[in-house]
Amino acid sequence: MTLGTKVDAPKTRGPVDSRGYRIFRVVNTVVLLGVVVVTLYPFLNIVARSLSEEAYIIAGEVTVVPRGFDLTAYKLLMSDAMFWTNYRNTVVYTVVATLISIVLTTCYAYVLSKPQLKGRPFLIGVALFTMFFSGGLIPNYVLVTSLGMKNTIWAVVIPNAISVFNLLVMKAFFESLPSELEEAAAVDGLNTYGILLRIVLPLSKAIIATMVLFYAVSFWNSWFAAFLYMDRQDLLPVTVYLRNLIAGATSAESAAADADKVQAAATLQAVTIVLTTLPILAVYPFVQRFFVRGVMLGAVKG
Repeated sequence: MTLGTKVDAPKTRGPVDSRGYRIFRVVNTVVLLGVVVVTLYPFLNIVARSLSEEAYIIAGEVTVVPRGFDLTAYKLLMSDAMFWTNYRNTVVYTVVATLISIVLTTCYAYVLSKPQLKGRPFLIGVALFTMFFSGGLIPNYVLVTSLGMKNTIWAVVIPNAISVFNLLVMKAFFESLPSELEEAAAVDGLNTYGILLRIVLPLSKAIIATMVLFYAVSFWNSWFAAFLYMDRQDLLPVTVYLRNLIAGATSAESAAADADKVQAAATLQAVTIVLTTLPILAVYPFVQRFFVRGVMLGAVKG
């Protein structure tokens, strides 16, 4: 061997180059593609059914491509002024409820993340207790009514303002932040609220975006609280409107109503699913990039 000759170290096969890992990648790809197909097919079928004629739906000839393109059901829904009123209600309820839930959950989680807090085990216990036990339907109804919240937006917002699961995820995230950041901010003269607003929240964009998605989807799909606490049709969310419309269409079909309603009855259920999921599908891509990172940051401490 001559002086200065470079001797290469023997190459070793790492786990990425191994035969077992390549087989795992192939199997993993096949399984994930199968999950995508199983997940996507029902939704595409619903969209196709909402755009197809009744005869093809009854014959079972609609898969993922519309047959006999027909918009009767959409026209029936969108020609009703009450539909747009209830749709507006859903947007207002979702925005207000999500904003209140994010504020309350963030404040509660930040407090619980401090080990030096007096009474911390009690506050955590209160939250966990409500996760497994509730007062029951009738006591909740009596409470909401006695507080004067019936037929108001607060009957939908307040009882479900804090999700304990979301609270615990945010608490774990705040605990994972370096305590030195807050100590340095305190030395610079910031108080507790200043530290939260100027230090902690700017570092919490991922988890906050994740919680916004969780709460928004929950409140958008919620219908039972409004169905229970609201008597006026103009205060109901669109989910209750569409639920009542399906029941009414079924009754109309059995009673041999006019031709348009009978034809639309077979596609109303598909239309309701499309119209209620469309806004969430439109918003989700903008917060999806925060989703996995936010959940993982809140679930893994270290």
